[in-house]
Amino acid sequence: MSILIDQNTTMIIQGFTGKIGTFHAQDMINYGSNIVGGITPGKGGQIHLGKPVFNTVKEAVREVGAQASIVFVPPGSAADAIMEAADAGIKYCVAVTDGIPTQDMMKVKNFLRRFPDSERMVLTGPNCAGTISPGKAMLGIMPGHIYVPGNVGIVGRSGTLGYEAADQMRRLGIGISTSVGIGGDPINGSSHRDIMEMFEQDEETRLVVMIGEIGGPQEVEAGVFARENMSKPVVAYIAGLTAPEGRRMGHAGAIISSSGESAAEKVSRLKELGVSIAPTPSAMGETVASVLAKIS
Repeated sequence: MSILIDQNTTMIIQGFTGKIGTFHAQDMINYGSNIVGGITPGKGGQIHLGKPVFNTVKEAVREVGAQASIVFVPPGSAADAIMEAADAGIKYCVAVTDGIPTQDMMKVKNFLRRFPDSERMVLTGPNCAGTISPGKAMLGIMPGHIYVPGNVGIVGRSGTLGYEAADQMRRLGIGISTSVGIGGDPINGSSHRDIMEMFEQDEETRLVVMIGEIGGPQEVEAGVFARENMSKPVVAYIAGLTAPEGRRMGHAGAIISSSGESAAEKVSRLKELGVSIAPTPSAMGETVASVLAKIS
């Protein structure tokens, strides 16, 4: 099992024929993802990378049964692309685009709330690396070769730290069930808690790695959820222990704006909640190995 995507998930690329969309679409096809087409308005009816091009997402859903989408659309139009996917009946959407205006994402969040829970599209991102279920499917921009199949789930705001965690675990013989990037922007589609709830329900996943950073309450909220609702252990790494208060660092969401949002405060609170902490980025793999050894 895995969460969000597997080898049977039918996927489309929004922004299919552009330079970036083309590059990553080919990478996903090479990985083995079930890419069934793509969207570029005005180019419908063409064939690109051996796949059909559609003018709208609704056409792709109707013609090829698209279930999931990845957005390679410029920031000014990306929110419209996400809402188009939701309106067309796409079940899962990855928004890779960086720099979507905050007000646009507020419109997206409000738009998604119009749908009943059972029909609401799951969105990860924006400003994320995507999702990969190793050996099954990749819907993202990550280097697929560093991920090997296994039973550890990863959810993180930072794409590069997610890559680092996966590679460290690979070198230790530990595989991944699914790795999900939720993105570093202040307003994103899914939180750490949302993804951890999915991992708790996944029979294949035995442990969850949460990669966070300064700014916002998401990591601590996820820690509270884990203590109260999860049977699986959680390992966390929080980036930004040396970040000065009030200064923006890296991701748009990575700024300490109130008490409890610094990395040190988050680490302290997560420890109280029973989460195992990787003290440095280089220790993520060995911390996971140590916790797995205790539960095996």
